[in-house]
Amino acid sequence: MSTAVMDAPPAEAKATALPRLGSPAPPFEADTTHGTLRLDDFKGGWLILFSHPADFTPVCTTEFVAFAKIAPELKKRNVELLGLSIDSTFSHIAWVRNIEEKFGVKIPFPVIADLNKEVATLYGMIMPGESKTETSRAVFVIDDKGIVRAMVYYPLTTGRNIEEFLRLIDALQTSDTHGVATPANWRPGEKVIVPPPRTVEGADARMKENYERKDWYFSQKSL
Repeated sequence: MSTAVMDAPPAEAKATALPRLGSPAPPFEADTTHGTLRLDDFKGGWLILFSHPADFTPVCTTEFVAFAKIAPELKKRNVELLGLSIDSTFSHIAWVRNIEEKFGVKIPFPVIADLNKEVATLYGMIMPGESKTETSRAVFVIDDKGIVRAMVYYPLTTGRNIEEFLRLIDALQTSDTHGVATPANWRPGEKVIVPPPRTVEGADARMKENYERKDWYFSQKSL
């Protein structure tokens, strides 16, 4: 009996493994508006890698303007921006020049020209249910060790809250530095969450510790 069918790898085995939180970001090399760049070029710093559906579209234009405006604050936090869409380098160059001319905003970060969809496929940026020819509004936060720390997806119709990514970076870096968590809507300067104990003995001890406490599992402090 022929084993051709039995020996063929299952369809799911051929699929590209998508990024997962806490795992290394997939490496890539790509043409951009700032020349050829690799993920390793950002090593030692944080990176916000984001995709947009297409150049010369209104919602994407508002997002690029907003990303450009927070770029200086991100730099202070050792964070770089890197955009991406399935458009050519020439299209990207023309569009960022148009944004500067029409909106008075210079785009300081590079934009990947992903015509072959290699990077978009690596990062799961294409959602066939919405569009097979456009990348979604995806955002990947990659830390200074090359680890994926956050992933956020928006639909094509909805512009992102760009200020939220600045808040997200502040929260992640605060957690890393101080070993704490951050509550809903947290902003720098507000109280943080002390990780809850994981044993009965730890819970008993927590009730005697000097934190602002609701119960053994919910304690806050100021930094």
